[in-house]
Amino acid sequence: MPNITLSVDDEVLRKARKIAIDKRTTVTEMIRAYLESLVRRCGSEKERAAEALEQSFKKHSRNMGRRTWTRDSLYER
Repeated sequence: MPNITLSVDDEVLRKARKIAIDKRTTVTEMIRAYLESLVRRCGSEKERAAEALEQSFKKHSRNMGRRTWTRDSLYER
């Protein structure tokens, strides 16, 4: 697993360590869990958007009947 380097304000890190101790975990594990949650949430949002678009296509598409023209006939000169 790759490592990352992160710069954090001393006071923020101190408070994060206290929170981690209270939750019986580590700051690293809290950051890992947050990033995993972020990735899942963004993936879910894209899936929901794709599903909404698909539903919109189904709802608004119409049968236009049989095509009686050709591309060449549209552009006759």
